[in-house]
Amino acid sequence: MKPVFGVMGSSRADSSEVLAKATELGRQLARRGAVVLTGATTGYSLAAALGAAEAGGLVLGVSPYVDRAEHARMNGPLEPFAAILYSGFGCKGRNVLNIRGCDAVLFVSGSMGTLNEFTIAYDEGKTIGVLTGTGGYSDTYAGLAANAGKQTGARVAYESDPAALVAMTWALLDPAVRDA
Repeated sequence: MKPVFGVMGSSRADSSEVLAKATELGRQLARRGAVVLTGATTGYSLAAALGAAEAGGLVLGVSPYVDRAEHARMNGPLEPFAAILYSGFGCKGRNVLNIRGCDAVLFVSGSMGTLNEFTIAYDEGKTIGVLTGTGGYSDTYAGLAANAGKQTGARVAYESDPAALVAMTWALLDPAVRDA
């Protein structure tokens, strides 16, 4: 079974440089054979999804909305997803499904929603990669993890280069997942 990598990030993509990095992140994941999972939203995670699809990868989404009609009405993208799970749980509920559905989670920039996803991933002991230097919370996650006050088993890589981050995070995966 292929490892599932979540890509979480700001739904507002206001930097062409970060968009390019997010797209490359998706390409790198697809080239390694990972399934890419996002919150089926706009922004940097959509750029990663598009990059993965462009490179021939399988892309899945978890929408906060109840069905395809509501997702479309709220301007949720339908492409490039092979399938979208319509959770109906709103953004916070969707975030739990996103994180639990992944073997590893990568973070690009981000604001409150992405911060929520990071804290869930860290608390649940996930393998995490942070694309540093991308704005938002990307350069504060290390401090949050250091001050968490408990050991969760989370393994976290920090890197500004998308290809290097994917390689580092891939190496942190449990061998049973990585080598399956």
